[in-house]
Amino acid sequence: MSGIKTSGGNAAFHNFVNDFAHISDPNERRRMALAKIDNAPFSWYHVRAITVAGIGFFTDSYDIFSINIAVTMLGYVYFHKASLPTNSDTAVKVATSGGTVVGQLFFGWLADIVGRKRIYGIELMIIMIGTLGQALSGPSQAIDIIGILTFWRVIMGIGIGGDYPLSSIITSEFATTKWRGAIMGAVFANQGWGQLAAAIVALCATAGFKNTLSAANSPAQCLGNCQTAIDQMWRILIGLGAVPACIALYFRLTIPETPRYTFDVSRELEKGAADIQKYVSGAFGNAAATEIKALKDAETSSAQLDVPKASWNDFWAHFSQWKHGKLLIGTAGSWLLLDIAFYGLGLNNSTILAAIGYAGQPNVYTNLYNICVGNLILICAGSIPGYWFSVATIDFVGRKILQIGGFLILTILFCIIGFAYHKINGHGLLGLYVLCQLFMNWGPNTTTFILPGECYPTRYRSTAHGISAASGKIGAIIAQTAIAPLRTRGCPGGTCWLNHVMEIFALFMLLGVFVSFLVPETKRQTLEDICERLHGEYNSTRVHPDSSIEGETDKKTVEV
Repeated sequence: MSGIKTSGGNAAFHNFVNDFAHISDPNERRRMALAKIDNAPFSWYHVRAITVAGIGFFTDSYDIFSINIAVTMLGYVYFHKASLPTNSDTAVKVATSGGTVVGQLFFGWLADIVGRKRIYGIELMIIMIGTLGQALSGPSQAIDIIGILTFWRVIMGIGIGGDYPLSSIITSEFATTKWRGAIMGAVFANQGWGQLAAAIVALCATAGFKNTLSAANSPAQCLGNCQTAIDQMWRILIGLGAVPACIALYFRLTIPETPRYTFDVSRELEKGAADIQKYVSGAFGNAAATEIKALKDAETSSAQLDVPKASWNDFWAHFSQWKHGKLLIGTAGSWLLLDIAFYGLGLNNSTILAAIGYAGQPNVYTNLYNICVGNLILICAGSIPGYWFSVATIDFVGRKILQIGGFLILTILFCIIGFAYHKINGHGLLGLYVLCQLFMNWGPNTTTFILPGECYPTRYRSTAHGISAASGKIGAIIAQTAIAPLRTRGCPGGTCWLNHVMEIFALFMLLGVFVSFLVPETKRQTLEDICERLHGEYNSTRVHPDSSIEGETDKKTVEV
């Protein structure tokens, strides 16, 4: 039946389904819409889509990274120290990871149940609420500031968690085949810009209150105006994280449903067309079942979409088979192992900054200024180049090679740091730290995000990505709660066991190499070809030699 149209569409996300609404056969309509997406040349349309999806990761990274600087400010204000007590510091940081696990699992499952369109943007709203809640928090007689911040960071973490599967899946299902890895990588690379923005905002806030802060030569002297100034600084730093989310909200709320979900999962095009016909005829309300049946019967006998339906029974039956279950073990296991070291390494920023003279200064202004500048150095030297090297190479080298090679290089680097820790000077330690950041992002930190968005069937793509991402955040929690305390083993307040912690990270990276052999290579293959190869499901997007619609002959093959 012709004239079937779906709602939504904006400058960032085009509604490809409506381009072929006049085609009666849904299989042919599906094939033509997906071929148009897969074969599209890279253009400003893709840049806009990267920006809208990437702003979420910019915000996520800003919110996560800003707390690493804010905890020093919180220490000055509420504890008269240059840092929070260990338990408080851990609670504030782990709260975000805990909330993120919940968000990744829940939103990942929900996007496969109700669709990507219906919930895309809700996660940004949750992030905005959690961010503003933190910025407006204050202690009371019943609860201290740490308890309130922990609560709001759990809420914010749920929103951040939702952004992982949604942005990944939507970007994957709208991206052109040839540059899908680069497009998804560019979305994820916005994390680097978020880290950079947080450090710049903190630096500007510190410089703005320079005269007030400079008078305090120790944390104990930061009273009165100094304390008020820092209290304002951390609220500004965290609160500004809600601004980029506001910018992208409109585009996320007006996104069309992805064609792959529309055709493969929802299968409600006939109902939508019936409702439209009933509305324009003046009869408001949903179409009756008999009208919908009549519309279905009007379609050709071959107009049935050849895609299995999603259900819990089908999910368990599908992934209980080793050939499918190993994919989930590969994507989830490699992400977990990577994040243990990725977040564990971030816990040692203060050690690295102290080694190069950018931390531990008694004067309040000097200490905050050096922390901001030191973080800028680490971000610009390692994190940002790593992200964009991945974008530039992933569609040429391939996902699997980058991931395995990255894990191997990280194994070597952590072994050098761990076994030669006491023989390396501060500059050497800095260089190795930067290389670790570089090859994490130019390797498994990017590929573990991209692969789950490509290697699963449409009906379970978001759920599987959510499970994989949640496994990574469980790794982050392990790093923050179980491994971080090992640094001070045998020397409370020191870092005398840090070399052994690095050796433990090396072991996890080596395990990551072996687990990565379970993941597939998806370079320059359509999502349907990947699904056919890995899951054995019929690919109705393939074109027959004599296939043509209304005098328009399509390409015989989809570009791979």
